[in-house]
Amino acid sequence: MTFEPTPTGENLNSAEAPQLVAVVDIGATSLRMQIAEIRANHQVHKLESFSQAVSLGKDSFTKGFLESSTIENCVRVLEIYRHKLVEFGITNPQQIRVIATSGVREAANRIAFVDRIFIATGFEIEPFEEAELHRVTFLGVLPFIESQPKYFAGSTLVLEVGGGTSEVLLLDGADVTFSRTYRLGALRLRNTLERFDASPSQSRLVMENEILQTVKQIKASCPNCNPSSLIAMGGDVRFAAKEIKQTPMGEQLMELKLNDFHAFTHDILKQSPDSLATKFHMSLPEAQSLGPALLTQLLFAREFKTDKFLVANISLRDGLLKEMAAGSGWSESLQEQIVRSAIQTGRKFQFQEEHALHVAKLACSLFNQLHSLHQLPERFRGILQLAALLHDIGLFVNTKSRHKHSSYLILNSEFFGIGSSDLELIALVARYHRGAIPQPTHEGYSTLDRLRRVTVAKLSALLRIAKALDVTQSQRIQTISCRLLGNRLQIDVADAADISMEVLELHQAGELFDNIFGKQVFLTSTDQVE
Repeated sequence: MTFEPTPTGENLNSAEAPQLVAVVDIGATSLRMQIAEIRANHQVHKLESFSQAVSLGKDSFTKGFLESSTIENCVRVLEIYRHKLVEFGITNPQQIRVIATSGVREAANRIAFVDRIFIATGFEIEPFEEAELHRVTFLGVLPFIESQPKYFAGSTLVLEVGGGTSEVLLLDGADVTFSRTYRLGALRLRNTLERFDASPSQSRLVMENEILQTVKQIKASCPNCNPSSLIAMGGDVRFAAKEIKQTPMGEQLMELKLNDFHAFTHDILKQSPDSLATKFHMSLPEAQSLGPALLTQLLFAREFKTDKFLVANISLRDGLLKEMAAGSGWSESLQEQIVRSAIQTGRKFQFQEEHALHVAKLACSLFNQLHSLHQLPERFRGILQLAALLHDIGLFVNTKSRHKHSSYLILNSEFFGIGSSDLELIALVARYHRGAIPQPTHEGYSTLDRLRRVTVAKLSALLRIAKALDVTQSQRIQTISCRLLGNRLQIDVADAADISMEVLELHQAGELFDNIFGKQVFLTSTDQVE
């Protein structure tokens, strides 16, 4: 096990005292843990990091399941990590995030693995999907966008090559225009060589063919993609950068000459994993992944003809820590990317954009003003906003049962940074913007646990009111002021004199709100002439 002291959030519970937290990344080739301190203003200060090689991916990518011996190796490492956390006083589950990537996600016995880890260590492994990986990666890159904007002036390709997958983000300035994960990984490439029993002279050709197939897929998906810079992420390319530059990685992006990177990669590919492990004092799994990972980065830079090759000293754990520092809500930058993705989906289904944006604005205003009533964490404002934006895309299919069509289309669409669990909530909230109120027999809603059922009901009640306030689709009600008066919600508007249509619509739309919160909804215009 390697130990790396790291010199270098707003506290989760207090605005003053720092908060100790930890993230554990169960990857395809190793188990890593980062302990950090979240300080005021969401600042993350790293304390200690740990890494232990465990080849989960070798089992899952070749056999389709995790061997019991591999699982027990993970248990032993995670028990050590748990003891280390206790030494730091990190015992509250809210202070710890444990995620597993493709090495576990693709194993047929992943549920048994998750249960075994929980029983042995108490660690609750989060389901961590590709969309969530994109979100966390963006959070990791964001500080570079802010501190070194010159590298993001045009189009930028962000590439991280892991053991089992490669993650690709395309940025236009600070905006994410494309995000996808491909089944192209360093360990997977190494397994391909072993499966075909490729000779040393054939190995590079076999890997190049696999890599170029993925590049071809990306170019087909983004025919106008011409990135001027490539930002390389991952432990392998960070190692290469330190060896080429003969200097430690700092907090800024490190620019490499592509010729130097090509020469270093060529030299690594000529050596066997055993000799690399001995020469660089690394574990065998790390040595096995080094050549394939560097070759992937090199070919991407060459095929996309990028002018600049940059290496980022960040990892998945950095993004996870930033999420923990941000608390329960989405940061403003992240929210912008997610909303952009939703709007693009809405346009694909020809939604009424001005109406959708206005309903979303009103829904968020209701969420903010009525927080003492609904008491939902801040991140659910984002869920409500997306549901409001897309509540009527079902009209693309048919006017009849359009709310159900909206739900179906949302469930079968992809949104930047949104995993399946949140996507289900968004689809259900949109489904209940009209029609029948949530029922235990309804598909999707019936399988939710109580907390998520209540969340859907609360957000749907807010969405119904927001939609009623723009029933004319004229956006004439721009601002609202909410007052809780006993068993009623009083909504005052100051920019519309004749609100008879909205009052009539609220009479029906407010039924769910009354059922959930026990308060009738009343609308008054301060512009009305008495």
